[in-house]
Amino acid sequence: MTFEELNEFKKDLKKLLKKHRSLNEDLATIKKVLNAKPGERSPFSFRIDGLGIETCVIKVKKMACKSLKGRGVNTGLRIIYAHFEKEQRIVFVELYHKNNKENEDRERIFKNFKEKTPGNSKS
Repeated sequence: MTFEELNEFKKDLKKLLKKHRSLNEDLATIKKVLNAKPGERSPFSFRIDGLGIETCVIKVKKMACKSLKGRGVNTGLRIIYAHFEKEQRIVFVELYHKNNKENEDRERIFKNFKEKTPGNSKS
């Protein structure tokens, strides 16, 4: 499995690292888990429906963070990633805390993963 990060994800991570210093280590743990089981796994993660795109985009709701002691996987951190099963590739899209933001940035998802269809080019 290969892992990539959108530039916006890198900015999210850098911002959150100021408050949650263990995030790089926590992200390494998430990568190990996703390497073994990259798909959705209720109740920890689920596919985001209603996007109108073919790309499988998954939201992880239960993310453990060592910087947030005593909360286990109920830290409030959310990670959004795109899973490309055939390519064995995961692209991290977004990282946020639920207290700072209610839902994922669908515009970011569309901007990066909306399939190009013939005759649908912008002039």
